[in-house]
Amino acid sequence: MSHLTSPGHRRGVAARKAPLRLAVPGFAHPLVAPAEWGGLQRAGLPLDWVVLGAAAPTGPDSFAGGPGGRQDPYWLSAAVPLRSNGVRVLGHLDTGHGARPFGELLSDAQRFLNWYRVDGFALGRCPADAAGLPCTRRLTGALRTLLPGAHVVLMHGTHACEGYAALADQLVTYAGPWSGYRWSQAPAWTAGHPPERFCHLVHGVPLTHLDEALRIARWQGAGTVYVTDRTDHGGGRGALDPWECMPGYWDDLVSRIGPGVSE
Repeated sequence: MSHLTSPGHRRGVAARKAPLRLAVPGFAHPLVAPAEWGGLQRAGLPLDWVVLGAAAPTGPDSFAGGPGGRQDPYWLSAAVPLRSNGVRVLGHLDTGHGARPFGELLSDAQRFLNWYRVDGFALGRCPADAAGLPCTRRLTGALRTLLPGAHVVLMHGTHACEGYAALADQLVTYAGPWSGYRWSQAPAWTAGHPPERFCHLVHGVPLTHLDEALRIARWQGAGTVYVTDRTDHGGGRGALDPWECMPGYWDDLVSRIGPGVSE
């Protein structure tokens, strides 16, 4: 069982009654994973948002994902049905923990808008400390100038300092393995925000612990989740991307989050 501060515990009591939504941090390219992208097009799925163009970095100095150098018909065929079903499609912008040049990020964002008409942006490897606040504030402000009403998700992967909550619609405050998630804790400041402001992404969760993982998400006040049995096989530069394919228990996950939509 995860450990919570007292304010987080009080919020968790209320949050566990709220419905969860699913986020998809980005499958492999649709040419490689057509079944995964096709499965997301089923009407009625409890999807909050889906990331387009995501990919694992190939090294410590590389940037992951993005819109590419030209419009890709496969990405377009994945995005259009989702948007038609009312699902937010977000373009993936890898900030490189704040090291990515501002101009490159805006250029990628513009291409996502021109080619795929995205509804917002997911900022991968977003800084989480106070030092990263100014550059993140500048970037999120510019993105909302490009796309008024853009849905912006900061993918920290860990609990960031509270100042980031004012910059985005949602913060990804956990992205990692089940071994760490089951003992994780939410800081006290998160209790002052509703569950829809937080998302948790957890890999390596066995089917036998699926219900427990969803309980932890609710207790910690996360309104959006993605849980998978896929793993990164120990991490490191040669690791697999646990998000690139659909969980083996996808229908079980959907039925626990959105009753009545799983076949």
